Amino acid sequence: MKERRKMNRLGQGVVHEVPRIGSDGESEEASGASDEVTSPVNVKLRQKNRRITQEDINKRLSLPADLRVPDAFLQKQTISSEGPLSRSSRRQSLSEIGFGRMETYTKLDKLGEGTYATVYKGRSRLTENLVALKEIRLEHEEGAPCTAIREVSLLKELKHANIVTLHDIVHTDKSLTLVFEYLDRDLKQYMDECGAQLSMNNVKIFLFQLLRGLAYCHQRRVLHRDLKPQNLLINEKGELKLADFGLARAKSVPTKTYSNEVVTLWYRPPDVLLGSTEYSTQIDMWGVGCIMYEMISGRPLFPGATVEDELHLIFRTLGTPTESTWPGISTNEDFAQYPFSTYTGESLLTKAPRLAHDSGLGLLSKFLLYEAKKRISAATALKHPFFESLGHTVHTLKDQDSIFSCPGLMLTRDHNHKVTNGGQAKTRRQSMHF
Repeated sequence: MKERRKMNRLGQGVVHEVPRIGSDGESEEASGASDEVTSPVNVKLRQKNRRITQEDINKRLSLPADLRVPDAFLQKQTISSEGPLSRSSRRQSLSEIGFGRMETYTKLDKLGEGTYATVYKGRSRLTENLVALKEIRLEHEEGAPCTAIREVSLLKELKHANIVTLHDIVHTDKSLTLVFEYLDRDLKQYMDECGAQLSMNNVKIFLFQLLRGLAYCHQRRVLHRDLKPQNLLINEKGELKLADFGLARAKSVPTKTYSNEVVTLWYRPPDVLLGSTEYSTQIDMWGVGCIMYEMISGRPLFPGATVEDELHLIFRTLGTPTESTWPGISTNEDFAQYPFSTYTGESLLTKAPRLAHDSGLGLLSKFLLYEAKKRISAATALKHPFFESLGHTVHTLKDQDSIFSCPGLMLTRDHNHKVTNGGQAKTRRQSMHF
């Protein structure tokens, strides 16, 4: 019941089927707005006799330009010179257009199924665009899973070109459906299609976009906590977007209350592997380093099967930590329980020679530091010389600008890249779906 009550506060700018839940996530009573609305849109026009257009409605309700307002809705609207819409008026208008209604979306293919959710490829009848429908089953006793509540509450606040867009929410007694923009592959699938041979230009473009999205999140004190190639979605333009915020957390100050059972094992930093729950934005930066290495080398850096195996691979590669490389490690109880050998470390250049290009090794080393607080931040990493070849314009982009709006910037056709058809795309491995 607690989770169900939380859901009633979520969903900025979307409409639920439950009448008492508003588009801004507040109840009708809480919003203080009356439901007695005869002309909800109240388009403000100077020429009183001019016909109301779809452009007028889209602008008034802050809707996408490609959204097609139903003719029946358009004909009902009247001209008014009144001020801003009340929450209740906007909710009513959005509901009449079709937001918050499952019939607005057509299911096409089933993409995957997990413990709590099933994900479908779908199509919006309002825009004719493809969407991803994440249908979360609701248990009457338990309500919505906490991961779904986190995902909705965070995504409604995060508006960035490199973060997946949450278009709509459909809330019924049996399910909660999150309607996302559709991206046809993830980074893991993209690397598989390329035969693990990404050009350095594409590595830089993907890594820069990942850091842009993370810097935006971290600036707003949001930790992703589950970075991995399967949670980085890519569209046909090459735009990369962070997805699956189910494990993400908003933070105000570093705290000891977070779980250490976060981040898929291969991308989990050693401090978390050794039981630390006192972490901040640095938890994401270790994963960025692992993903950077995987794009450059074509294989995972630390593919451990267990926590002990994962730590063993890390220490063998980077050297067994000491007090000089990781202050306090000698008194860590979790570290003491494992019989680790003393390793001096291996050369990452030997394992991935392309790291020698454009200071790549220097940047990677700053991600993979044992002492969490010394890891480079996402915002600082964006300014690293590794990205100089992308030009200076990438540093002037606004939050919702695509990196490809920069003149001359484009993906290189990767060697052995295979274009998947619709049938193959269904097999993509995206944990965001579940």
